[in-house]
Amino acid sequence: MIELQDIQAAAARLKEIIVETPLLVSSELDRIVGGQILLKPECLQRTGSFKIRGAYNMMCQMTPEQAACGVVAWSSGNHAQGVAAAGGLLGIKTTIVMPEDAPKAKIANTRRLGGEVVLYDRYNDDREAIARRIATESGAVLVPSYEERKIIEGQGTAGLEIMQQSAAMGVTPDQVIICCGGGGLSAGCATAIRAISPRTDVYLVEPVEFDDTLRSMQSGERVRNARSARSICDALQTETPGKMTFAINQKLASGVLTVTDEEVAEAMRFVFRHLKLVVEPGGAVALAAVLAKKIVVKDTVTAVVLSGGNVDAELFGSIQSGA
Repeated sequence: MIELQDIQAAAARLKEIIVETPLLVSSELDRIVGGQILLKPECLQRTGSFKIRGAYNMMCQMTPEQAACGVVAWSSGNHAQGVAAAGGLLGIKTTIVMPEDAPKAKIANTRRLGGEVVLYDRYNDDREAIARRIATESGAVLVPSYEERKIIEGQGTAGLEIMQQSAAMGVTPDQVIICCGGGGLSAGCATAIRAISPRTDVYLVEPVEFDDTLRSMQSGERVRNARSARSICDALQTETPGKMTFAINQKLASGVLTVTDEEVAEAMRFVFRHLKLVVEPGGAVALAAVLAKKIVVKDTVTAVVLSGGNVDAELFGSIQSGA
């Protein structure tokens, strides 16, 4: 298992690299739910999501020989941008395998940051096989989006910040709610949060059609999502939990919640209307769970991670207009 000191070491590596995103409060949100909500807006992070935390933490520890060969990753977009940005900062060539239907903004930003993009068919191709073939042919290092110790340690720095910032506010969260795709963010954050405050619960949130972590928790072993599953939450469309991330989440998480696309859209409308923040669908699922009353937050202190803000203008506009 990953330890608190591993995440603290990652935080030291990231200190001059990432943005320490604040904890925000909304009097309107608190009034509606009857509790104190602390919002962690990773949509304001460098590259627009938490993903650079893990990508940089892994890539900055590569040997000069490894760095010279470049890296390969697969991603629906946020990890892609984190890897490309880290590569630019470290002088490492980056190649990212991305679905052809990924948000245009994510593809464009990955290329703008210096990443070479290889597109694939999300529903018929195997992205990991494509990435591994490229890595084998070029000698590049694979940078997984979640199933890698250094990645998890980097993502966990967001949870470390939540506990440090809430302590500075004079409170300790009763519970922290985090999105879950492959499980890297939740595994890393849960490690830091539970080490600092064992009584703080950590809840994971998935789209209802991509509830592989929920079903895996129920069955005690990792299960897969149906190939026919669809959601507006492109950032959370993983096939199955990671082996390492599932083991950590299984031990530390208090439960898994699911939300519908419409509940996600309503959370995106709320956070834009009341906090003037642009949050992508996958980044809004934790808030959606709160607003849809999937969890009791009345008379509690609840931290909620808004994990990303990379969304195409057309989709964002249609959601805001209720179309």
